[in-house]
Amino acid sequence: MHPPGPRGHNPNSLGCRKDGALVSERAYPRRRLPVAQDPLFVYGTLRFGAVLAELIGRVPDMEPARLLGRRAAALPGRSYPGLVTATNRVTEGFLLTGLTDAEWRVLDAFEDDEYDLVPVAVTAGERAGYAWTYAWTAAAEDRDWSATAFERDQLPRYAGKCAAWRRDLVLLSETL
Repeated sequence: MHPPGPRGHNPNSLGCRKDGALVSERAYPRRRLPVAQDPLFVYGTLRFGAVLAELIGRVPDMEPARLLGRRAAALPGRSYPGLVTATNRVTEGFLLTGLTDAEWRVLDAFEDDEYDLVPVAVTAGERAGYAWTYAWTAAAEDRDWSATAFERDQLPRYAGKCAAWRRDLVLLSETL
């Protein structure tokens, strides 16, 4: 698998950022997406079935996985993490498998512009392989993000925001 490259874009099409603002693809060209069935390594909010169910309408197959040399960092003013390089660190997460092209498009639209979709080497059980993941490109905090604290303190509200975001995306696509 080769790293993603630029994707052709239609100057008249619109997208929707996570904050709900509509944007032209001319202003924000999107990246080429993996093909259906490529695995996605998730380490933050996408590791929760409630979030995935709101975004793509189901919980795909998930397998515990580890990514070496990165950490899930807390981000200033945000409830979700960013994956950043960190020597001698391991990020625990899950491999999502069986995603369709349409599901990849939804998940990619959901991710902030500060994420890059990159291929990484992961370990799932005794198997090593590749997957795609969203790596953070902007400022991050020195402290790690806590999935446990997120689940305890923010998950229901966050899943509700994901449901509203998805409804807006569907309404937008119906008007184009």
